Amino acid sequence: MDTLKKKLVLFLIMAPAVTGLLLFLPAGTLRYWQAWAFMATLFIPAGFVISYFVRHDPALLERRLKSRETETREKSMIKAGQFLFLAGFLAPGLDRRFGWSQMPGWLCLAADAVVFLSYMFIFRVFKENSYASRIVEVQQGQKVIDTGPYAVIRHPMYAGIIPMYLAIPLALGSYPALVFFLPVVAIIILRIFDEERLLLKDLPGYREYTTKVRFRLIPHVW
Repeated sequence: MDTLKKKLVLFLIMAPAVTGLLLFLPAGTLRYWQAWAFMATLFIPAGFVISYFVRHDPALLERRLKSRETETREKSMIKAGQFLFLAGFLAPGLDRRFGWSQMPGWLCLAADAVVFLSYMFIFRVFKENSYASRIVEVQQGQKVIDTGPYAVIRHPMYAGIIPMYLAIPLALGSYPALVFFLPVVAIIILRIFDEERLLLKDLPGYREYTTKVRFRLIPHVW
């Protein structure tokens, strides 16, 4: 537990620091209110969520800290996603510096609201499924979850992540940054297919679950 707490404290220090550098250095100024609002929207709730799971489900946090994929295809997708995220977080600062986007403030704040609500939905998913890992795997003792959001769609975590990712460029006041976040949605779709192949093969009861819950991501659509 002490090791876990140290990792989490380091994360809560480094994540905002790195995000701030990616946003403010390209902007060339700290007078970038959209960046401050976005970081507050993301990292203040993160502190409360992490505190909750430290008390109630530290095993989930251990799983979420694992990021080393074993499959070649997954490794390639992770690298592509990392590049897109780096570019996607650098672009808004450059946009702020050079004034490419003239976005109304209400739209930025509405996007912040989407980020917050998406994060709260993901929190609900994590409370329901302690085995929600960052990597594609079936873990020892894992079982099919068919309650809460999982009673409606098979991949609710991604249903929360996608609107969050698409809202981030708008929260930061940058239309061009959408160019880098849109392909991340395609990576998530590919990842869903990979996860389902593994779960059908290795997780007892998952095939029966797919007949009960037909939709992967959007109810009555897909």
